[in-house]
Amino acid sequence: MPRPTAAQLAYGSCTVIFSTLAMLLLSQTSSGLGVTVIALAALALGLLVAMTVPLPKPRSVAPSAETAPESERVPTTL
Repeated sequence: MPRPTAAQLAYGSCTVIFSTLAMLLLSQTSSGLGVTVIALAALALGLLVAMTVPLPKPRSVAPSAETAPESERVPTTL
């Protein structure tokens, strides 16, 4: 499994924090069970957001002289 990127960590963390605060404020719960359910839901939402952030595309490498076709090779003089 590849390591998460900085963007994935940032988006996931912000999602967990803000969704937890929003759900706690909107539900106005004070029971331990309610807080636990909200925290687990926020963690699941943060994981979902972090995993759906698009990964950076690998950079394309310019072909070197060894991989270039014969017609495209530039002659080198020493």
